Amino acid sequence: MMSTETEIRERFWKELSESPFLMVGLQGSQEHNLPMTAQLDPEANHCFWFYTTKDNRLAPGGPAMAQYASKDHDLFACIDGTLAPETDPAIIDRYWSKQVEAWYPQGRNDPNLLMLRFDLNTAEIWRAEMSIKGVFKMMFGGDVRSEMKGKHAEVSL
Repeated sequence: MMSTETEIRERFWKELSESPFLMVGLQGSQEHNLPMTAQLDPEANHCFWFYTTKDNRLAPGGPAMAQYASKDHDLFACIDGTLAPETDPAIIDRYWSKQVEAWYPQGRNDPNLLMLRFDLNTAEIWRAEMSIKGVFKMMFGGDVRSEMKGKHAEVSL
């Protein structure tokens, strides 16, 4: 049974790599968050990247928050960080793919293309899976709070 901060952090990275979709918004903005696909580097657990456009509401960058739900809804996270333009052509090229190209009519050299780096600060992560016993308790209105002990952490990323 995983319960340490390190294990919860590792589980977060594993789940995010399997389903890299987050809702991202600038802090202090009245605009709704946007669905974005994170480009992940296993060696860079301090940041991830998003392809977007220069006219996207996230383009100005700055303090941002991202919300994540794993595809099986067993893990949830709220991530605090800073969005900044990524200007290194090697990084922009590293994650370029046919799936990314489909969004940019002029391809890799589209003048409206912008890659943002999300420099990670902290996250609050919740694991929601329960044992069979916990599922039965919940089905019959039993107290399941003890099932969730040790399944929540505030971590630095």
